[in-house]
Amino acid sequence: METMLTWQKCSVLPSGLSCLQRNFPCGRNLPVYNNFSVKCGGPEAISSNQIIYERDNETLGPATYYVTSTNRWAVSNVGRFGDNNNSKYTSNSSSQFFAKTSDAELFQTARISPASLRYYGLGLVNGNYTVSLHFAEITILNPKGWESLGRRVFDIYIQGNRVWKDFNIKKEASGASFQAVQKDFPAQVSENYLEIHLFWAGKGTCCIPTAGTYGPSISAISVTRDFNNPPTGKKIKIGLILGIFVPVGVVSCLSVLVLFYFVQRRKRLHRNKDEELLGIDARPYTFSYAELKAATTDFNPANKLGEGGFGPVFKGTLNDGRVIAVKQLSVASHQGKRQFVAEIATISAVQQRNLVKLYGCCIEGEKRLLVYEYLENKSLDQALFGKTSLYLDWPTRFDICLGVARGLAYLHEESRLRIVHRDVKASNILLDSDLNPKISDFGLAKLYDDKKTHISTRVAGTIGYLAPEYAMRGHLTEKADVFGFGVVALEVVSGRPNSDTSLEEEKIYLLEWAWHLHQNNNEVELVDANLSEFNEEEVKRLIGVALLCTQSSPQTRPSMSRAVAMLLADIEVSAVTSQPGYLISDWKFNDTTSFMSADTQTTKTDHSHYSSSSSTRVTADRDSKPMLQEIIGE
Repeated sequence: METMLTWQKCSVLPSGLSCLQRNFPCGRNLPVYNNFSVKCGGPEAISSNQIIYERDNETLGPATYYVTSTNRWAVSNVGRFGDNNNSKYTSNSSSQFFAKTSDAELFQTARISPASLRYYGLGLVNGNYTVSLHFAEITILNPKGWESLGRRVFDIYIQGNRVWKDFNIKKEASGASFQAVQKDFPAQVSENYLEIHLFWAGKGTCCIPTAGTYGPSISAISVTRDFNNPPTGKKIKIGLILGIFVPVGVVSCLSVLVLFYFVQRRKRLHRNKDEELLGIDARPYTFSYAELKAATTDFNPANKLGEGGFGPVFKGTLNDGRVIAVKQLSVASHQGKRQFVAEIATISAVQQRNLVKLYGCCIEGEKRLLVYEYLENKSLDQALFGKTSLYLDWPTRFDICLGVARGLAYLHEESRLRIVHRDVKASNILLDSDLNPKISDFGLAKLYDDKKTHISTRVAGTIGYLAPEYAMRGHLTEKADVFGFGVVALEVVSGRPNSDTSLEEEKIYLLEWAWHLHQNNNEVELVDANLSEFNEEEVKRLIGVALLCTQSSPQTRPSMSRAVAMLLADIEVSAVTSQPGYLISDWKFNDTTSFMSADTQTTKTDHSHYSSSSSTRVTADRDSKPMLQEIIGE
């Protein structure tokens, strides 16, 4: 009830939630501010250099926004302290500890969050800014004893870019509590808003000195515009401008009118089609077809990375030196056009290190192309099951699973839009040059409403990774992605696909074999024979998490944030007492392409980027609704 009241209070504020949710239009194109300062978690304060820090003592809850009445700044919180009854999102201190600090008033309180804390500067004039973040550890003290062992660790992002990994306030204060710490970062504002994101990635301690002591904490924020780059250029006399402009301007206007007529005529030919495909809020950068043709050397077959149901994928190099992967929509692919819109709508709305980055798209006539960052080591299924010289040792495999789990946790709980991927599998996980995983192929993704228990939708995905409640009844929640992650985790441990008819009968289906080994306390037998060394404790922990993620009931599967915590050993892995759900062997079919209903299509070898393995994706196409309506849900 408290959470509901908090949400209602914040959501009815002027320009509140709608202002922040629709691609940040707050103050856009009407910039009025060159700075803003916030006293996080407390009343208004004035620093020694006469900066006024506006109050930030609103009551926040597990999922709330607050926007000031002047639309100058905003704050949002996501997360609930799950291990105690702590409903406060602020922390207080005694003033005596900061007696030697000139700005002691700034550090008497702090805004805290169990997971994700964001501050937004709104209506800012575009330009370069300096972001000053003020911290002080006022909860984890330094007495002699076990209480001094507490660690608060979180990441700092500015404008979506991580500027500090594993930030620890006490460490930066040389181990001292109640010691003020200031960190300055440069930032560029190009669309009239600034985002500061403090994110707890499951590191540090959770219960020292008391339960619920973890997550980001910040005392104050000050953002000021840099005026060190004044405009350059010579002043031109008004008379000279008019003397040149008037005669030339008349001729130019006539030429522009003629050109405008022909351009508008051409646009009208494709307007309806383009509006249908790109009726989305967050429109990406648009490349010209000639630019992509030159980057891929006229789509030379030598640059071809792979091909799926969507179309071929080519490697290319842009004029600025960026290496890209260009996904080309086949003209005859009706389903591909729907997935084209879904990928743009989804990826443009999210940004996280474990999600593939979309550089932009190309739309010219019938041509539809998506442009992604190029990932050198291609897809996870090729690294695990394909013919490649790439060797994945155990630490790398464990980090891959952890990265995928963090990416899914972001989609489900951290992004501005709650997103269900719907097709989590090894071929949709790409590896960069450092073997960091990135989730790709958002063509089947759906936006999910928190107020609904589930979405009843047509089944789409890949056999072997589909959760039972989704495959059999079309009930979709984020727990469908959790199930897919569990299958992928077992594939990473074993180095084999989820079904392999070349093996002995009891080993054909990976979930069955993993459960059999777990029942006999012999999980280590599942480990890939190609691994000469591995951490047995981590193997058992990862298999335990995978079996929890593939439970029959979605309610018994953990959230992805909890799965991350279990993988990091921050919390215990719950006991697995029942076998995984939806064992493929229950279906007992030999030809996977026969798994379809009257309104279901199947497509072989339908892969996101570079995969060459063969799996069966199941999609449905009952009607031709606009794609945006389908993404949001029936």
